[in-house]
Amino acid sequence: MSFRDLRNFTEMMRALGYVRLISMENFRTPNFPLVAEILIWLVKRYEPQMDIPTDVDTESDRIFFIKAVAQFMATKAHIKVNTKRLYQADGYAVKEMLKITSVLYNAMKTKQMALEDRVEEDNNKFKFDLSSRISDLKVARQLASEVTSKGASLYDLLGKEVDLREMRTAAIARPLEINETEKALRAAIKEVLESVEKTKDMLSNVVSDETSLDAKIEKKKQELERNRKRLQTLQSVRPAFMDEYEKIEEDLHKQYDTYVEKFKNLCFLESQLEEYHRLEQERFEEAENTLRIMQHKLREEERDLMRSSLKDEDSDMDVPEDEGSDSDMEECRPSKPRPTRNGVMAERGGRFIGNMQGGDSDETDDSEIDVDEDDEEGEEEEEETKDLEDDSLEGPVSRGSRPPRGGIRPPLLEESDNDF
Repeated sequence: MSFRDLRNFTEMMRALGYVRLISMENFRTPNFPLVAEILIWLVKRYEPQMDIPTDVDTESDRIFFIKAVAQFMATKAHIKVNTKRLYQADGYAVKEMLKITSVLYNAMKTKQMALEDRVEEDNNKFKFDLSSRISDLKVARQLASEVTSKGASLYDLLGKEVDLREMRTAAIARPLEINETEKALRAAIKEVLESVEKTKDMLSNVVSDETSLDAKIEKKKQELERNRKRLQTLQSVRPAFMDEYEKIEEDLHKQYDTYVEKFKNLCFLESQLEEYHRLEQERFEEAENTLRIMQHKLREEERDLMRSSLKDEDSDMDVPEDEGSDSDMEECRPSKPRPTRNGVMAERGGRFIGNMQGGDSDETDDSEIDVDEDDEEGEEEEEETKDLEDDSLEGPVSRGSRPPRGGIRPPLLEESDNDF
């Protein structure tokens, strides 16, 4: 006996409505009167009109009572109980009585579930969903058509029943003739014998077919075995060109390795070449920028020097003339201007193009002067040009004599004719 069985038994008896409270301690020791009372209640619950002897005073009465209960349960409820355990009236008897109580408890539960379902159906009677029952409507329509057709055929057959009844009664009332009966039986026997012969022929054909199939299977097995042996021989024999094939395959692997290595080197060199070109382009752009900056600076310096030289020359030309000696007049004269690059280029070409401007006059006259150079003057001018080139290297002073780009011509110095 287990605690779970005893607990389930007490709970089921309470649910079934047993009037007496059953404790778990009632079956620690044999308690036959309680077992007999429970069995009588269960039998009455299963079959109220059942009459079972309730006298359990003597040993024979107890045995008769247990046998009657076991027989009733076996015949009516199809429940097999152990009479020996029931007679012990202890925890083992609880296991046997639990079989009966479980059947009654399950029946009560199903009844309650049926009542609940009926209540739900009553509640959902007016909740009809047509979309969920379209298939049921189709089936019902098909069944209705079948019922109609079957009813029509049945009506036609019943209409023929009058004539068929007469023919049936006449056939039944007619006495049987032995000759006709023997003839019909012989025909039926003959048909049966023919069917048996056909069946035997089919069986013989099956046997022959089986032997032919066995022969074909054996032939295929032999062919499979030959093919296997041939495959083994082909696998064991080494082809004649296999050595050459392996050698060529090794060469191919080597060539592929060299190809991969060269391809990697080529990619690396291309990347290096691109990097070199990029650096050269950057250097070239940087050099251009520096040259542009230097040119801009040199232009600015040339402009500043031109402005400063123009200012100096204007200041020299504006000195007032005093009455005095010729030496003072000569000292006040402006010094001989140095030939500029334009002058040098003009002298080299043998032709000088320029203009002369008075100290106070604003009018300018362009003139062309042909110059015949002597040997001595050529030597002096060459020395002067060398000095000018040295001065241009040492500083941008010589650039001051160059006319500005804006078209402003420098004022002509006095006594420019004395230079020739």
